Amino acid sequence: MTVVTNGFSKASRRAVLRGAGTAALSAGFATTAGRFLCSAATAQAAPGDSLYSGGPILTMNDSQPEAEAVLVRAGRIVAAGSHADVARQAVGVPRLVDLAGRTMLPGFFDPHGHVVMVGLQSLSANLLPAPDGEGNDIPALQRLIRAWIGRNAAVIARYNLVIGFGYDDSQLREQRHPTRKDLDAVASEVPILIIHQSSHLGVGNSKALELAGITAATPNPEGGVFRREAGSQQPNGVCEEYAFFQLAGALLSRFDEDAYLAMIKAGAAFCASFGYTTIQEARAMGATSAMLSKAAERGLLAADVLVYPDILDPTNTIEPSRRYRNRYRVGGAKMTIDGSPQGKTAWLTQPYFVPPEGQGPDYAGYPAITKEEAAAAIDQAFAKGWQILVHCNGDAAIDLLIAAVGAATRKHGQQDRRPVLIHGQTCRLDQLDPLKALGIIPSFFPMHTFYWGDWHRDSVLGPARAENISPCASALERGMIFTTHHDAPVANPDSMRVLSATVTRRTRSGDILGPQQRVSARDALKAMTIWPAYQHYEEATKGSIEAGKLADFVLLDRNPLAVSPEVLSELKVVETIKEGQTIYRA
Repeated sequence: MTVVTNGFSKASRRAVLRGAGTAALSAGFATTAGRFLCSAATAQAAPGDSLYSGGPILTMNDSQPEAEAVLVRAGRIVAAGSHADVARQAVGVPRLVDLAGRTMLPGFFDPHGHVVMVGLQSLSANLLPAPDGEGNDIPALQRLIRAWIGRNAAVIARYNLVIGFGYDDSQLREQRHPTRKDLDAVASEVPILIIHQSSHLGVGNSKALELAGITAATPNPEGGVFRREAGSQQPNGVCEEYAFFQLAGALLSRFDEDAYLAMIKAGAAFCASFGYTTIQEARAMGATSAMLSKAAERGLLAADVLVYPDILDPTNTIEPSRRYRNRYRVGGAKMTIDGSPQGKTAWLTQPYFVPPEGQGPDYAGYPAITKEEAAAAIDQAFAKGWQILVHCNGDAAIDLLIAAVGAATRKHGQQDRRPVLIHGQTCRLDQLDPLKALGIIPSFFPMHTFYWGDWHRDSVLGPARAENISPCASALERGMIFTTHHDAPVANPDSMRVLSATVTRRTRSGDILGPQQRVSARDALKAMTIWPAYQHYEEATKGSIEAGKLADFVLLDRNPLAVSPEVLSELKVVETIKEGQTIYRA
């Protein structure tokens, strides 16, 4: 906790640093008592300069890696360096902020996440397995859903929907997805939708399927699968990719404006509690973009929100800007080529180690869109000068990205477009050189080594391929930068888990998956600060602690460069500061 002196009482300081918690979904979603300052209007800026010192300050600026003090004026950094030099630049008597031994870093910059779905997750039944929840078998999922129903009668009455988030078949004792019959045993007269931790699959009970119009006669959509009961065409409730989006879209369409704004506010606040001062909505549809813009106008965003509308959604109007308005800006466009490796829907060049139920030994996943659609979308983005972020988990999808960007570059010329490979889980080492040559920045997902590393080794990819998921060290060896993300709500937006996984690559079982791909804690921190700022054209204002940049900071209880790598996941965010104002305090 920071200690502020020079005339500010503890009572007045703390009054502006404590929030009421996440908003309820209008009339009913149960609030989570919390510590979030969800609106920029909540905190009042102190007059004059603020001088921070009294703890390690890691700047992420290679020309000055550490500092003794930082001076802030009007939300920007005036100086960082020795205490004496910084103090001399203060105007008048500065407000002294004692870090009390805490470690200051630049605010974390989220290079890929889904803030609206984070809000939905925070307000839904928590079905995550350990260590983030109790959803370790199907009876536990049923118990957790029943408990949520008991707490949320008003929500169910208003929206006629029960929703749970985060189940993971790879971690369930039964080693299978729940089915509609498992959910019917909880409730059969109200629709139930539960969302897989990957957000690429989900399950509906019989009432949910009925309301969505999904029957035995419903064909699989292109880029998706309705799984069927053995010996019949009757859907078993499990829906993959675009089949899941069809089910979820039909059910979530009943949410009104109040619900969406509550989710956005809750999601932004939850991300801020993990030290993120810039967060992302990385696949916005038309209605979502409109709601995010409205949330910004109402001052509901705790941090800057960077939005990438889906380029294939005809309802989207994509108008990128390099400037934030009320903490909101559109950064470019997003496209998704394939699915999820842990859900075994990612598009691979070689078959899955253990194929999913109902698939043969040659099953290698599938693309979510056609090659022609992918090439046309990238060509459109290059022609219009839009930055494009492309979801590719499987190496076959990455091959398609490389080919499409190569063709668009030859057609439109080489420019500073900074296209981004999102996830790149199964990126082959031979793909790194063409990624570098084309200027494609990889945003890797090292948290998979913890959450699903054992699953990838034993079931998804096999030992050899699993060793090189998220090949961070190989990218560095080639002189590339990379960024690291949490993809929340696929996992909690836990910055320290991101850091730990990038440095240690330790799995749930204690194995180290691909020790050759580990990187130093300092490089891992750069992948969460200065490199994602560069990825999004914001390196002039964010990502490091140096004069002229925004006063976006995170305070940790310990110095990540001075502790054993094995305890990095245990470090705590104690405060998040956005442009000089606290937006979260533990």
